[in-house]
Amino acid sequence: MSLRYLLDTNTLSEPLRKSPNARVLKKIQLHQTEIATAALVLYEIIRGAYGLPEQTEKRIRILQYAEPFIRNRLPILPYTETTAEWHGIEVARLIALGKTPSPIDSQIAAVAKTNKLILVTRNVTDFENFADLQIENWFE
Repeated sequence: MSLRYLLDTNTLSEPLRKSPNARVLKKIQLHQTEIATAALVLYEIIRGAYGLPEQTEKRIRILQYAEPFIRNRLPILPYTETTAEWHGIEVARLIALGKTPSPIDSQIAAVAKTNKLILVTRNVTDFENFADLQIENWFE
């Protein structure tokens, strides 16, 4: 199968929660051969882990999840020249409309859009103003 979805940080990290959303887990399993993430999402997960005190159970769990699942099983898509161009044009358009998106969110949106993938996120409102970006919320 070909890639269809780009998982945002909140979706990709859902399996780490003490009580993960069953719908999200089912969708990740169902679409496991069609999902990817962005290098920026990996950055957010790693940054979050290393922001925790060393040797804490949560930090260890996040890093153990990042290695075998994220790095070894998912395509991790880069921020490319094409992505940067779409990103620059789109953020300029949004700023002209009086909307200033988060730098990381707008980069993740750019990776999804330029790879023609559906962005899967819980934070739909953070991404809804991007032009022609397809979004799904697997939490609903």
